[in-house]
Amino acid sequence: MSISTAPVNGSVSFWYAESGLPDPRPGLDGNREADVAVVGAGYTGLWTAYYLKKARPDLSVVVLESRFAGFGASGRNGGWLTNSITGGRSQYVKSHGRAVVGRFQELLNETVDEVIAVAGAEGIDAAVAKGGELNVARNEAQLGRLLAWAEDEAAWPEAGTRLLDAAETAERIQVAGALGSIHHPHCARIHPARLVRGLAAAVERLGVPIYEGTTVTDIRPGRAVTDRGTVSAKYVLRATEGFTANLRGHSREWLPMNSSMIATEPLPESVWQQIGWNGRETVADMAHAYMYAQRTADGRIALGGRGVPYRFGSRTDTDGATQPETIASLTALLQDMFPAAAEARIEHAWAGVLGVPRDWKATVGLDLKTGLGWAGGYVGTGVTATNLAARTLRDLILEPGSELTRMPWVNRKVRRWEPEPLRWIAVKAMYAAYYAADRAERNGRSTTSPIAKAANLVSGR
Repeated sequence: MSISTAPVNGSVSFWYAESGLPDPRPGLDGNREADVAVVGAGYTGLWTAYYLKKARPDLSVVVLESRFAGFGASGRNGGWLTNSITGGRSQYVKSHGRAVVGRFQELLNETVDEVIAVAGAEGIDAAVAKGGELNVARNEAQLGRLLAWAEDEAAWPEAGTRLLDAAETAERIQVAGALGSIHHPHCARIHPARLVRGLAAAVERLGVPIYEGTTVTDIRPGRAVTDRGTVSAKYVLRATEGFTANLRGHSREWLPMNSSMIATEPLPESVWQQIGWNGRETVADMAHAYMYAQRTADGRIALGGRGVPYRFGSRTDTDGATQPETIASLTALLQDMFPAAAEARIEHAWAGVLGVPRDWKATVGLDLKTGLGWAGGYVGTGVTATNLAARTLRDLILEPGSELTRMPWVNRKVRRWEPEPLRWIAVKAMYAAYYAADRAERNGRSTTSPIAKAANLVSGR
């Protein structure tokens, strides 16, 4: 493996390194009319345009994007096409009952296969490998949380989880210090940028223009106001995820949480023989400030974590650069978890933002009186959820009353985040508590730190 050199930092993300950033599409040129205006050309916006045009080819749909399709989380994420119900199931059971939430879980399971099927049908090579998701415990406190989680999961056979002991975990992947894990099959590793680029091309083939370099400054009933003109439409759908705070009147809607990643150089076969990972599972740990990783199609480890979680005033980055100390901490974590890859050069580091609602649960909805719709707040689990949210928006417009429109995340009312400086102080304190709890557990604490439990209560998770 290579001698260590400074990695590329930013350039949006590693996922664009092989092909470069896409050539810009033309921007909006003055005012125009449409049936549906979609604000944001990430997964949510593109899937929404795709399914609307598939269902009703006569609909006039336009997509508005401030930078380029896939500039945000859709082109920077960890590549986990997984079945997570963002924020868990318990509150939904209280509001909607066990049967509805069980069906919601099944729909997300099915959505994993829906994305894979559409990618195949549209000729999108997204480097898909459906090996499931593996969540690993690496100390006694993490193992305690893992076992409690497994007990809870036993009541949800829809999720398909299976508890593995240390030996069974090692048979899949050699993670240093692993004491056990939970695996479920409803997850695939993907290449995020290939998926979003292919999806954008598929949307254009259906006759949907994607206006790039067009910043939406205001969303009103019947209008999406941009710096290049106004689109008048019966329905205006907001699909801006972590960049929602940039819109007028939405600064406290969803908190833009930062997440950072690193990618190694391609690892030689001798290293993969030591690590295993032949099933291409996605991997996470049970830490409070958790990590996530995948074995890429070209034989790298791409690993992510929080870094600096939030910037004062909901500021967001421009090119994806992350802090040197974050690169160092993620590199140390990779070397600790995968000693066989300790000598690997880190070739790329980057960061992106994800949308976090105050209750940490995603939402999708449509106000029929105003024609304003929205979807997002995926808290980092949106690669799959964006597809289901898009089909739900389609049905809210074209088939209200369908099964999808009756799921518990539809038309939920979520309270806004506190104003500054309260939210900056709260998020900074919350993650300081999580990092402190993780240190205590690594240093031998055998049960979950009360500091982390307090942080959970404050966060509203």
